[in-house]
Amino acid sequence: MSKITEQVEQLAQPIVAGLQLELVDTEFVKEGKNWFLRVYVDNPDGPMDIEQCAVVSEKLSEELDRTDPIEQNYFLEVSSPGAERPLKKEKDFEKAQGKYVYIKTYEQIAGEKEFEGYLRKADPDALTVEVKIKTRRKTVEIPRDKVAVARLAIDFSAPLD
Repeated sequence: MSKITEQVEQLAQPIVAGLQLELVDTEFVKEGKNWFLRVYVDNPDGPMDIEQCAVVSEKLSEELDRTDPIEQNYFLEVSSPGAERPLKKEKDFEKAQGKYVYIKTYEQIAGEKEFEGYLRKADPDALTVEVKIKTRRKTVEIPRDKVAVARLAIDFSAPLD
């Protein structure tokens, strides 16, 4: 994590916690010639709404103006992580057990680098994912130190309610 995102998380955490929300992720990225500071916030009690994002954005913007941790110009974006929320912290993985996930690895495991399936177990050392290959199910154990990206995913093969 970069120094800027760490500083922003330290500023954002008390603001978000004070609103009974959860800080999911922070990123500071350059796209084209512009810099973007993106802060992803979720509501553990239900769906996020635009007003909650606006309140976080306003309070965080005031704090960023006061402390001025970023030298260059940037755009602040506060939003919900959406349905495909990233899994970063240990509690994210714990809450995601039993849910459909997407995992990309740094190197091949069982001949693959990308996995979609149900997270059956999340240990500190490994993730156990049940994947479907054509008509059969297979369980794959993915070492945590090999995980490049992990997020919730949408299972398009599941029947609609």
